[in-house]
Amino acid sequence: MRYATILSCLGLAALLSAPAAWAQDPVHLVVKDHHFSPDHFTVPAGTRFLIMLDNQDDTTDEFESYDLKFEKIVVPGSTITVHAGPLHPGTYKFFDDYHPDQATGTVTVTQEP
Repeated sequence: MRYATILSCLGLAALLSAPAAWAQDPVHLVVKDHHFSPDHFTVPAGTRFLIMLDNQDDTTDEFESYDLKFEKIVVPGSTITVHAGPLHPGTYKFFDDYHPDQATGTVTVTQEP
């Protein structure tokens, strides 16, 4: 009986400390003419997700988000990948730090029913 209780507690602890699930598909963004396309996307709360950004500008861009806590340089003609989440429901901003008045976007995180 004592071993069954210990095993039950260990099983519960494993479930509680399980890592957040990954969203199935990466989010693909393009920056061209100093604008993101799409400039908005939605992901479920509590999941990790990947953002793949293709730079189709003639200049280097800096993909950044204070809200999502990343900052990454992307040279012309290249693609970068950023890991983000898990996040609470809300709206989070991202931008190109070299063109912050032009290249902006948001992520909406929704609570799944």
